[in-house]
Amino acid sequence: MPSTEPSNAALEQAAYWYAKLRDDSATPAQHEAWLQWLDTAAEHRTAWSYVEQVCGRFAPLSQTPNPRLTSRKLQEANSRLLQRRRVLTASASVVALGVLAGLGSKQGLLPASISKSITESISAWGADCSTAIGEQREWILDDGTRLWLNTDSAANIHYDADIRRIQLLSGEIFIETAKDPGRSLVVDTAQGRLRALGTVFNVRQLDSKILLSVIEGAVEIQPGTSSIKSIVNAGQQQSFNREVVEAAVATDATGAWTRGVLVAHNMPLKQLVDELRRYQQGHIGVADEVSDLRVYGQFPVQDSDRVLQMLTTVLPVRIHRTLPWWVCIEPSQPGLTKP
Repeated sequence: MPSTEPSNAALEQAAYWYAKLRDDSATPAQHEAWLQWLDTAAEHRTAWSYVEQVCGRFAPLSQTPNPRLTSRKLQEANSRLLQRRRVLTASASVVALGVLAGLGSKQGLLPASISKSITESISAWGADCSTAIGEQREWILDDGTRLWLNTDSAANIHYDADIRRIQLLSGEIFIETAKDPGRSLVVDTAQGRLRALGTVFNVRQLDSKILLSVIEGAVEIQPGTSSIKSIVNAGQQQSFNREVVEAAVATDATGAWTRGVLVAHNMPLKQLVDELRRYQQGHIGVADEVSDLRVYGQFPVQDSDRVLQMLTTVLPVRIHRTLPWWVCIEPSQPGLTKP
């Protein structure tokens, strides 16, 4: 998660309280302790919002811990925080999800990942090609170009007599370009345009930039507000935003995800977990003490339980499951410190 997201400790505390309060056995004292925890820090409220968002995918509203009280307490707590910071807020109803996502992110009412997912979901509605969380699909376009979308992704296709245009709305796309001497193939993104030069390549939308990996041929990058163009060749990877193209680096990317495989070579465990989380409706966390452990291997992205079991056989970790859909990778022995 980005640095603006709640810490793993805060998320685990929120999940603990959710598990405690989701049935009728919680005592008044436990409810009061939860409210005190909720009011202690803005990070706690953000973590609680995230837990509710994840768990809401699995449990009906009636099983959440007193949702009306939760909503009211979150509003009261955030109101006090905003008053202390002298931030002016509007009291009118928010009728557009895009506005809600923006306000939630800017005011800290929602984790950035949630606000981002709301915004991208709006863009994905009605897209020509799209995938749900955990889904990967392939399309063969009219000219024979093969296109794969990774988990939670969306794209529009526009072909005419002059150009073949693919618009990446969100997520990640892998393209094997078919030859068509009379028409260029371009991929438009929020950060700029990519032009295929007879190629196989992968494009991923990150928070504020595009990551391009070229497997065969070459791709030309044209940032949105810059006149500078860059050519990325096979075996290279390059990031860019609307103004800047970063230096190219070598990559051994092969598009393994199109086969349902995540390849890790000396990858920090936290990075592996971040990748796995993209394919899950539930939550996978990792304790700070083991987040820097290095991982090697090939992992099936569609079988997270198997991946977690594989990790326990090669790393000094154990799996703690707070809820059926909420797990955390922790040190197998108390007191284990970062390497």
